[in-house]
Amino acid sequence: MDLVIATTNKGKLKEINALLKGLDIKVKGLADFPGAPDVVEDGLTFKANALKKARAVAAFTGLPTVADDSGLEVDALDGAPGIYSARFSGKDADDLKNNRKLLRLLKDTPDRGRGAQFVCALALVMPDGAEKIFRGVVRGRITHEMRGPRGFGYDPLFYYTRAKKTFAEVSPDEKNAVSHRGRALKKLRDYLKG
Repeated sequence: MDLVIATTNKGKLKEINALLKGLDIKVKGLADFPGAPDVVEDGLTFKANALKKARAVAAFTGLPTVADDSGLEVDALDGAPGIYSARFSGKDADDLKNNRKLLRLLKDTPDRGRGAQFVCALALVMPDGAEKIFRGVVRGRITHEMRGPRGFGYDPLFYYTRAKKTFAEVSPDEKNAVSHRGRALKKLRDYLKG
């Protein structure tokens, strides 16, 4: 079965491909579909944004489509950046600018107040209109400086207590086993296996 992943993010596509490995599925990204719609994520929740993307891309490709919306929710910031995680630092946001802004906002916050969670809402939309949502959450805390060469997004700041490392310091396999996206994809994988 061909399965479209509604993303152009190479890091995310690689992560999802690894987590679905072994299934009789050929994963395709948006780069495989020139002219695919550029969906504006204007929903108020991760679920709303994931469904909007999946519906639009499934309608365009005629194939089963998975879209996710995920982000970081920081306790001391009342859940921010949340659905704005990718564009947290403004119009020209990138991972480094977003991480620096987060560090600036938390500079006077002690360790005990730096709790956070990564959240992922994963939507599967079939060409016949059937829909399913899978959710994954992982708790951790925000470090005082970026650590680690791997990952993307907020991984260098997200300290996973059980591993005693940031997500950017662990191997991709270690991260996928416990991450928010990994947990949501495990549920998707189980669903696809039937």
